[in-house]
Amino acid sequence: MQQIRRASRAELDVMIEWAAQEGWNPGLGDASPFWAADPDGYWVVEDAGDPVAAVSLVAYDDNYAFLGFYITRPDFRGKGIGAQLWRHVLPTAGDRTVGLDGVVAQQENYRRSGFAYAHANIRYGGVIDVVEPPGVDLMEVAPVHMSLLLDYDRRFVPAAREGFLREWLRPSDGRRSVLLLRDGAIAGYGTIRACRSGHKIGPLFSDTETGADLVFRKLAAFAGGSEIYLDIPEPNTSARALCDRYNLKPVFETARMYRGPDPELPLPRIYGITTFELG
Repeated sequence: MQQIRRASRAELDVMIEWAAQEGWNPGLGDASPFWAADPDGYWVVEDAGDPVAAVSLVAYDDNYAFLGFYITRPDFRGKGIGAQLWRHVLPTAGDRTVGLDGVVAQQENYRRSGFAYAHANIRYGGVIDVVEPPGVDLMEVAPVHMSLLLDYDRRFVPAAREGFLREWLRPSDGRRSVLLLRDGAIAGYGTIRACRSGHKIGPLFSDTETGADLVFRKLAAFAGGSEIYLDIPEPNTSARALCDRYNLKPVFETARMYRGPDPELPLPRIYGITTFELG
């Protein structure tokens, strides 16, 4: 007998493993910040005690949510289980605007559920060798910066995400976050994290192209010559120029879509999306 229910914390680990098997290359420490964003935002279909399909619908506040991890286990595909889960979970968003980053092949399916295309996102990847830039304006994110950083981050996302960021920005062996200060104010910041393959940079937010380049190089030097991935909103021509400058090549594409009003994010200052799973 199958049932749809909210996922446990351990089952989020299963969902991330499924994402890895699909080639989505999740970060090694993604589970804790994902769970902190919304512990009620993860769902599974259970069959004989095991999860066989999953989806996430993380509610950041009363106005915005993000959908991801829409996966059915390969041996259960073609039976309508994923569609059943989708129909059950999507209404729980209520009147919230819902965003998603969907693979190109699924765009028509998402449109039938009321999602409208906003723009493409392109994942760029490659091996680069950069020297960490000097300067006292670039520094490691520390707890003392959190209040300023939460305010700055809110300019680039449709809702505050304090719980998520407090975990996302926590340093570890495979994760580093840096910010750029100008005249005592944050002018850019970013995170790099170790993934199943290489490292991903995200978010990468900056007021200027020069600032984005500085933060990018500071983060990229942390990777130690391993492959680096950066997910950019395709309309940001300066982000594409940054990728070209360091010989990063397109490797994957998604469609950012919204059900409800487009939040009209400042794409020219978004040089790297945080994650395809949570926006």
